[in-house]
Amino acid sequence: MPRIITSGLIQMSLPKTEGEGTIEEIKEAMVQKHLPYIEEAGEKGVQILCLQEIFNTPYFCPGQNSAWYESAESVPGPTTYRMAEYARKYNMVMIVPIYEKEAPGVLYNTAAVIDADGTYLGKYRKNHIPHTSGFWEKFFFKPGNLGYPVFQTRYAKIGVYICYDRHFPDGARCLGLNGAEIVYNPSATVAGLSQYLWNLEQPAHAAANGYYMGCINRVGEEKPWNLGRFYGSSYFVDPRGQIFAQASDSKDELLIARFDLDKIEEVRNVWQFFRDRRPETYGKLTEL
Repeated sequence: MPRIITSGLIQMSLPKTEGEGTIEEIKEAMVQKHLPYIEEAGEKGVQILCLQEIFNTPYFCPGQNSAWYESAESVPGPTTYRMAEYARKYNMVMIVPIYEKEAPGVLYNTAAVIDADGTYLGKYRKNHIPHTSGFWEKFFFKPGNLGYPVFQTRYAKIGVYICYDRHFPDGARCLGLNGAEIVYNPSATVAGLSQYLWNLEQPAHAAANGYYMGCINRVGEEKPWNLGRFYGSSYFVDPRGQIFAQASDSKDELLIARFDLDKIEEVRNVWQFFRDRRPETYGKLTEL
């Protein structure tokens, strides 16, 4: 029997920004803007829903304002508990990317994974942290220390890779070796230098590892940072590296797609990349 999955991605622009309220008010405005889309996803039968990178705040990393440390919270914590209610209501797995506070001064760019019954399954912490060209993330985030976990949800085995991670094939391969059937990449990326890579790297990861990917990018411009235009274009790509559903480049949107997980085995039986790997020859990868 085919293993058909219905999955959704939400790309969202910012309703309220720095200087337009307290940090808690800005966060709450972003959550409130998401809720109708989350409800729509549930009502349309989405089984796995992923939100964008640090979904409930602006992408504040073009600045270096320590006030945004206040937006971090524990994981699990208030936002994950709140999202778990919607997961439980709609029997919907949710990937919830937020700013995590493990301890004072110990902050991570994190995604919580919540199962369809509202159970918190665990989290992924962004491993690769950029610090260049307006993306001053090392000011805000420690590098992840949880490796590349894969979560057995009610519907599929899923992994998470966050934004800048996508430029590194090594972790993408680890997720495949760890058993991921779908990898979600919540992002915040602007038009310019890396835009052509958006439709290149993640299809390459999907093809090289024989899994599906759901790739999310926010939309709009965010003041006062004015880093550039977040161009949306969220999409799903299959194990052959073919993009089969894509959102617009300029508007808030819930992108929904249906796909068959049995295609993973079909593709891997043709392209035997895992069989033909030569890990004993890859020592240089960890020497340098």
